[in-house]
Amino acid sequence: MSDFVIDAPMPPALSVMGTDRRFPVRRVYCIGRNYAAHTIEMGGDPDRDPPFFFQKNPDNLDESGEFPYPVKSSDVHHELEMLVALKSGGRSIPVAGALDHVYGYAVCLDMTRRDLQGEAKELRRPWEIGKAFERSAPTGPLYPASDIGHPARGAVSLTVNGAARQTGDLDQMIWKVPEMISYLSDYFELAAGDVILSGTPSGVAAVSRGDTMEASIEGVGSLTVRVV
Repeated sequence: MSDFVIDAPMPPALSVMGTDRRFPVRRVYCIGRNYAAHTIEMGGDPDRDPPFFFQKNPDNLDESGEFPYPVKSSDVHHELEMLVALKSGGRSIPVAGALDHVYGYAVCLDMTRRDLQGEAKELRRPWEIGKAFERSAPTGPLYPASDIGHPARGAVSLTVNGAARQTGDLDQMIWKVPEMISYLSDYFELAAGDVILSGTPSGVAAVSRGDTMEASIEGVGSLTVRVV
């Protein structure tokens, strides 16, 4: 007999290259404006100010290869990100040991209802309405760090219908992966199953139904997603 009063939902999980076993997702942290050029295009200052984070929901991660255009929005943007998956956590993790907590990496898109996010910013309200909607994080399979290492540089790119939109390099991140993990752990108790979306390069722009997005991160993988 179940201990729950309703049927428990299946826990969100990601596929892992090289195995049939899956990676369970506990929380999703997203860093904002972590590439200088994107910070500028969004009206910010690229100086190395303390990072800021927002969250998506674990079940926003979606591996179907399709992105359903969301309701209540007419301006939805792509944001190419590298996903960092943690195998362990803790508090006040030192930068020098932060990568010891990483299980692997994946290509991910932080899809954003930009019009609703903009309205929330103007009203000084939280961003979740623009960020944490259903299937708002199309994701590729995880590649274990034991297989690919810890990518610190490498080309990142995204095309829409074959036309280049976003280009950059992992080494352009203002806050590197070990620093993000360390900083987050000062404010949250990180744990196995947490994932971090590590920011997007410049070139974010709107998509329409029928578009095909192709994203790649050198050393990590690629992802193709159709807007439906």
